[in-house]
Amino acid sequence: MDGSTSRNASLSFEGSLSSHSGESFPPGSKLSKERDHEAGQETSSRNLTAQPEFSEGGLRGWLTIIGGAMVSFCTFGVVQSFGVYQDYYTRSSLSEKSPSEISWIGSVQVFLVFAVGLPAGKLMDLGYFHHTTLAGTLIYTISVFMLSLVRPHHYYQNFLAQGVGMGLGMGMMFLPCLTITSHYFRKRRSLAMGIVVSGASIGGCLYPVLLNNIFSRSTGFGWGVRAVGFMDFGLLVAANLLMRPRPPVNTSRAQVSLKSVLSDGPFLVFTLGTFLVFWGVFVPFFYLQLYAVLHGVDPAFTKYAITIMNIGSLFGRTVPNVLADYYGPLNVLIVSSIFSGSLIFALFGATSIAGVAAFAVCYGFFSGGSVSLAAPAVGSFSTDISDLGIRIGVVSFTLAFALLTGNPIAGALLTPQHHWKRPLAFAAIVVFGGAACHLLVWKSLVKRKGVKTI
Repeated sequence: MDGSTSRNASLSFEGSLSSHSGESFPPGSKLSKERDHEAGQETSSRNLTAQPEFSEGGLRGWLTIIGGAMVSFCTFGVVQSFGVYQDYYTRSSLSEKSPSEISWIGSVQVFLVFAVGLPAGKLMDLGYFHHTTLAGTLIYTISVFMLSLVRPHHYYQNFLAQGVGMGLGMGMMFLPCLTITSHYFRKRRSLAMGIVVSGASIGGCLYPVLLNNIFSRSTGFGWGVRAVGFMDFGLLVAANLLMRPRPPVNTSRAQVSLKSVLSDGPFLVFTLGTFLVFWGVFVPFFYLQLYAVLHGVDPAFTKYAITIMNIGSLFGRTVPNVLADYYGPLNVLIVSSIFSGSLIFALFGATSIAGVAAFAVCYGFFSGGSVSLAAPAVGSFSTDISDLGIRIGVVSFTLAFALLTGNPIAGALLTPQHHWKRPLAFAAIVVFGGAACHLLVWKSLVKRKGVKTI
């Protein structure tokens, strides 16, 4: 007993002496390991203390959100109002073209909004945020005024100005202005992104009323488009002045490779599901006004149908996002997609003013949740904030092809004889398919993380 006590006292004395005098011990010895462990703990503690704390929101953050909402108003708000153009082109200036051919204009436009977002997001990461958004503002504004000068029955002019030119400009602005919210918000990221995307719903409420009323006057199509152009230019200039990117708090993290993201199986299934949802969810936005007109609904009301749907979408892009910060964005996304698919089937019964109005409000709400929660749900797969941007970019680029082909497929299924069962069944089935993929992913993530609020 005395020998053991003596040895312990000796070891204690030697450890104390070495820690104060800087003496070294043989590598691999017990004392050496203990000393290295203590030193590592001290270093880690100092690093954690030195790391700056993330500042949530702030005045600059909320001003950036307002600017992003303005950009969303001028870009995706126009996309969601394409049903007005679809109706006007089908019955007037491009009446010789089929609904499918006309819908390619809007589909190419929305394709470029998402496809150009991938390189635009990369430029943003390299520090060229304002260069990208200013270039997008210029391209978009010039294209809008070129659209106001197109001549009736010259399809290629509409396609180049509205589909290609406006789409390119939108793409250079939209995704960077959505992603920049992660610079300022973490805990309330879903709400912040929802506010930005809700700008599109406000635009979707205003543009159809403005365009329908001006198109029906003697001033006609040209001045209706020019009025939009002047308004958008002023809003985009203000947005560029309000938005400011902020460098991430921790800049020492290694860049995440695209290969590592694409090797994440659940994330790929989620991307497929989101592709399917977006493949069908915008079909009513393109065809509701035409559907109502051809089913004998009062024309004085039908020109407000898309506006009503976008009013519902305004709430659908904020309320579900608030819930997502508590219950998980993927959970709320699944519920929204299931209701959206069900409501597309309900459109078959919307052949009166009351029916169209009820459908527009309900579908606008639930489809708004499906659209606005796609980006926040990507965060469920991120192990670190550093890979969020590339994951959103991959999903965005994939969605571009869904948006490029979904509405033309619906238009081809509609045919000039207007067989409405075909495009509506297509849209509802693919949205249900997307919700099923998300449900499979949800089960996988519950096992991986051990929680159900995903």
